[in-house]
Amino acid sequence: MFLEPINFSLIFFAFCGGFVDATVGGGGLIVVPALMYAYPAANLATIFGTNKITALAGATSSALAYIKRVKIPWGLILPTMLSAFLCAYAGALSVALIPKQFMQYCVFFLLIFMAVYTFIKKEMGRTHTQLQTGLKEILKGIILGGLIGFYDGVFGPGSGSFLLFLFIRIFAFDFLHAVASAKLVNMATFTAALLFFIPAGHVLWGTGFYMVLSSIAGAFAGTLFALKFGSGFIRILFLILLIFLIGRMGYTLFF
Repeated sequence: MFLEPINFSLIFFAFCGGFVDATVGGGGLIVVPALMYAYPAANLATIFGTNKITALAGATSSALAYIKRVKIPWGLILPTMLSAFLCAYAGALSVALIPKQFMQYCVFFLLIFMAVYTFIKKEMGRTHTQLQTGLKEILKGIILGGLIGFYDGVFGPGSGSFLLFLFIRIFAFDFLHAVASAKLVNMATFTAALLFFIPAGHVLWGTGFYMVLSSIAGAFAGTLFALKFGSGFIRILFLILLIFLIGRMGYTLFF
């Protein structure tokens, strides 16, 4: 489908998704509903596939910008990315086996925990610990990447935010280093998902093309804001995003 007419609202939402994803993750929760509204008759897999190419473009753009300015612990991140890639593909293949309703309830209560914990721990993510990458840390990264990767393949919403939280909680990163690391892992999970969606024909290429360009612009703007204002700014945005996600998912699940 290369001839879809340009939908300017999707350009706007792709920009917003790229901006949010580059700072605190969760851009898919902006882009996916916008695509569903724009294409009500489209297969849900096609909506997810189109979102993934948009998200991959934004994540790649922001990751490249962060790499230039933030020191990445590659000894930890590369095994985490590989684990996330493999498990995301496995998750995509097994998507029909996992009850979506059960997954939604789990995510809802995890979001509440993350929001409360982040709010209570005022200093969380404000300072960065220089990580000594040993076998223990690498194993933790592989487990973390595998769990989030599988989740992203099966369900997906909020995976970037979960990564952000876990990098801070488990490895004592500040918000800025955690965002940079999360973008790299997300690149692996999005790529794995697209290896499933593209061969199956679940991508609106015409729409995806201009959404990709807009997402890259949004990611670039979000990265500049994050680098300029630092971890304190990202922490506030993170809490706002969690409150929004809790409200949105709570309304969907219970009302």
